[in-house]
Amino acid sequence: MRYLFVLFAFTASIALADDLRFASSPKATMSTDDQIEIYQRWAKADPANIQTQTLLAAAYIQKTRETADPGYLERSDALVHRVLEKQPKNYEAWRLRNIIELTRHHFAVAADYSRQLTTWLPSDPQNWGTLGDALMELGKYDDASKAYNQMAAIKSNLFSLNRLAYYKFVTGDAPGALITMGQAVEASAPYPENKAWCLADLGSMYFKSGKLDDAERSYREAIAAFPGQHQAHAGLGAVLAARGKNPEAIESYLKAQAIVPLPQYAGALSDLYRTEGNTAEAKKQDANVDMIARLEEAVGQKANRTLALIYANQGRNLERAQSLAEADLELRHDIYTWDAFSWVQFKRGHMEEARKASQEALKTGAKEPLLLYHAGIIENSAGNPEAARKLLESALALNPRFDLVQAANARKTLAEMPAQH
Repeated sequence: MRYLFVLFAFTASIALADDLRFASSPKATMSTDDQIEIYQRWAKADPANIQTQTLLAAAYIQKTRETADPGYLERSDALVHRVLEKQPKNYEAWRLRNIIELTRHHFAVAADYSRQLTTWLPSDPQNWGTLGDALMELGKYDDASKAYNQMAAIKSNLFSLNRLAYYKFVTGDAPGALITMGQAVEASAPYPENKAWCLADLGSMYFKSGKLDDAERSYREAIAAFPGQHQAHAGLGAVLAARGKNPEAIESYLKAQAIVPLPQYAGALSDLYRTEGNTAEAKKQDANVDMIARLEEAVGQKANRTLALIYANQGRNLERAQSLAEADLELRHDIYTWDAFSWVQFKRGHMEEARKASQEALKTGAKEPLLLYHAGIIENSAGNPEAARKLLESALALNPRFDLVQAANARKTLAEMPAQH
């Protein structure tokens, strides 16, 4: 059942794994499925071969990235544990275990493993990359920058450039981020999915910067490179919605949802269907969100800032939204988790907590329309119209159509404010 993917947490866009194959492995131009088939044959023929086990584990991690199916991650984890039982100091198994922990959102553990690996082999760029990834999620941006720059100094490639671009965007340097992510796209990629991931990231940065033509081009290039790149289909849906092409936007989001049924795709589709007057289909998407929430709760998955945001936007299940946001905040302290927490607190009427969390979300100066919008609405409700006006105008200046519902509410709120004197 494809919805089982929600039982696991997956990394943010920065978590690009480096090429984990050994020099003796099949060429990366082969599909991941073909490589898995080859490694499985090798493992069956020689079960004691440790290198084959780690090759197969790495291929399963890549397949997890491509499908968001946690079953592949579990297979990888089982192989890695098997290798470490036989060879506790197997370096490649340690590297793979670190990526698995990062993928599961065990950021503090991943940071600890990464530090050990950088001491073990400081010349391996991936160790600095995973360290930076974990630190970014933990909100330790200065330390993450040092790790990423060390990674790039060792090897400037798609993986290090992607990370540096993300860091620049999160810390307010959107122009620099666009340049660096463009360089990442141009760098050679070991798998089509890697390049498509970078193109989708680039499209997201363009969209948040209001460059819709560039965003659409990047998303379409991502889909051409790797048709299963669900973030690109969803990103294209956001662009089409911003252009007022709601039926086409729905089609794009449905394609993304068919590949990986993430809750944010259901939330976007709910908004689109309601805008089009199709309440029945909107309710079906709301039911999809609720089903994901129930599945996660059934297996003890407590943290999900995305679900928290969706419920806050829809003004329902707010107690559940708060518990989801609080649990995520226990795992990480990045600006996006603070933003989700602030929005939930606002919706629950906890104004003081909402303002404090919103200030944390804005502390890096990220050019994020949604973060600025949330902060603006919170300040307006707190009786600070001047601060609210600046924040809302800043959000709309970046992208006047940053969200189908929220951008419209930003304009409505500004129109209802008293005139400035």
